[in-house]
Amino acid sequence: MKAITWHGKHDVRCETVDDPEILNPRDAIVRITSTAICGSDLHLYDGFVPTMQKGDILGHEFMGEVVEVGGRSTLKPGQRVVVPFTIACGGCYHCGKHQYSACDNGNPADNQDIGREMMGQVIGGLFGYSHMGGGYSGGQAEYVRVPFSDVGPLVIPDDSIDDEKVLFLTDILPTGWMAAENAGIEPGDTVAVWGCGPVGLFAVQSAFLMGAERVIAIDHFPHRLALAAGFGAETINFEQSKVYEALEDMTGGIGPDATIDCVGLEAHGAFADNILDQIKVSSFLGTDRAHVIRQAILATRKGGRASMPGVYAGFVDKFPLGAFMEKGLSLRTGQTHVQRYLRPLYTAIAEGRIDSTFLISHRMPLSEGPVGYRKFHDEQDVYTKIVLKPGA
Repeated sequence: MKAITWHGKHDVRCETVDDPEILNPRDAIVRITSTAICGSDLHLYDGFVPTMQKGDILGHEFMGEVVEVGGRSTLKPGQRVVVPFTIACGGCYHCGKHQYSACDNGNPADNQDIGREMMGQVIGGLFGYSHMGGGYSGGQAEYVRVPFSDVGPLVIPDDSIDDEKVLFLTDILPTGWMAAENAGIEPGDTVAVWGCGPVGLFAVQSAFLMGAERVIAIDHFPHRLALAAGFGAETINFEQSKVYEALEDMTGGIGPDATIDCVGLEAHGAFADNILDQIKVSSFLGTDRAHVIRQAILATRKGGRASMPGVYAGFVDKFPLGAFMEKGLSLRTGQTHVQRYLRPLYTAIAEGRIDSTFLISHRMPLSEGPVGYRKFHDEQDVYTKIVLKPGA
């Protein structure tokens, strides 16, 4: 089959690889009908996420048709399914608490020591996202093996709902929703969202649905800011305004009630701390450019809440721990517990309460995946979301 494979920094290829096979009775094989390039895939493309190996198949946003199942799968050939990017067994301690991204059994035993060494405990399994995340082949391919297929995939019963309306249930829509949920939004709140990429735009949309009175979106790409404004957000272009001062002015000196960092480890901007982080990254003295979470903590009102769906990979310094403590803030973060949100968000899409298609700017055949990565990386104001179509 054809698949998009990783070979190093800024080197992804469309290659012929072995077809997946059933390895466990709970497995299913899915023929991919739609897959997408995610903003967090760019962290792999830029070489920031450790434990990638040459030839790894990328992609964690995908859906398709079931073509083969193991003896204990609850799926049936011919069913159309959306597959969460997080791999969960459904039966461990964490799954019992609906903390699916923290599943103890989703990460194969031969990869668990990596997580323990780097993160303190085993992290959950993820499709197409490093061997620390389980070493699973991703879904930017013609076919994929889906472990624990009796737990994760959501069957899409309505053939009138096309792929593009539900594809983002795999990751970015529930991630944006959980980001807003983690911010503890209350009716009347003012919420600031850093980053108007896919997750940030869904966080803006979700914040309004949860009762926020004002949402302030922060970015430097005009088209992204325009998309956020289309949902009713006020906007700040950080290349034209000083963000902290602007937020102070817009909130009467109080600060936002809640802040959401949808940027993560590759923050942009000519800020002193960010320049130092870039120097450290370039000289292998650091991995993350953490400007946004620092700024969010400083900007959040006293007693407020911060949410951090943005991906971070390692250790950061210059963290404003004193401000965090003295202001009495709370911070919630984590990989998304996708399985928890699939059904309610699918219902919201089917009823027309959530639009998930506005984001798509380009569609490409799978064979053009390497071009898509380069365009998404270099032209983010134009390429807001790319959907890849195997077989096209």
